Amino acid sequence: MLHPNDFSYGLLTPALGYLMSCLGAFLGLRCTTRARAYSGRARARWLALAAVSIGVTGVWVMHFIAMLGYTIPGETIRYNVPITVLSMLLAVAVVGIGLFIVGFGGNGYRPLLIGGVITGLGVTSMHYMGMAAMRMAATMAYDLPVVALSVVIGVVAATAALWAALRLHGVWSTLGAAMIMGVGVSGMHYTGMAAMTVHAVAHAGTGMLMGGATAEGFLLPLIIGISVLSFALTATIVLSPSAEEIRSDAQLMERIDKARAARQ
Repeated sequence: MLHPNDFSYGLLTPALGYLMSCLGAFLGLRCTTRARAYSGRARARWLALAAVSIGVTGVWVMHFIAMLGYTIPGETIRYNVPITVLSMLLAVAVVGIGLFIVGFGGNGYRPLLIGGVITGLGVTSMHYMGMAAMRMAATMAYDLPVVALSVVIGVVAATAALWAALRLHGVWSTLGAAMIMGVGVSGMHYTGMAAMTVHAVAHAGTGMLMGGATAEGFLLPLIIGISVLSFALTATIVLSPSAEEIRSDAQLMERIDKARAARQ
């Protein structure tokens, strides 16, 4: 059995991954506060933006920043590009499903629980799909009870995030929820990593690498690009009207329309 190192750069990768997870969750939750002030297509657009923010920055980027610190002595780790990209799309899709369920399903606990379970299972699946994208001269095996624990953590974190999306309005309360969600996502990731054991393959040869891309050549530029987009999204959200301003404008327009109708 090989002995991987999850912290090749010390606390740099887990700390940076946690910060990006918090940022993605914070941006996504701020998008949902605006979504609640709208209805119809406008609400759907804000929920879709929230899904991209949480799914890509909050979940996917956190996972692969952490994977930048994952090394196996004497082994070269590469990543299958299509599977890696597909794992990102999966994260966005399942987070979007959960947000749309709670965003259009009302404030009851049933939509929250259904959305939380779907999102948690999807986010956990994204993690293991990301692991399946690894190409190296070794085989991976998983401890099923620990895998089950990572799934539970993922479902709890997702449910808490959806609850926050429905209930929280203020910036500071949203920031606190984002920090808690960052703990959940990071906990799910490292629990999943603890479930995995790696075994060397005798006479594997270079064919086991299957032409994947290295983390430095593929993941690092992609993560940097997504991070820049996240900060651009931050500026967009900060400059956009708040949920309270949106509701006030809607009420003002409604009063204006009523006044015009009364004059006619």
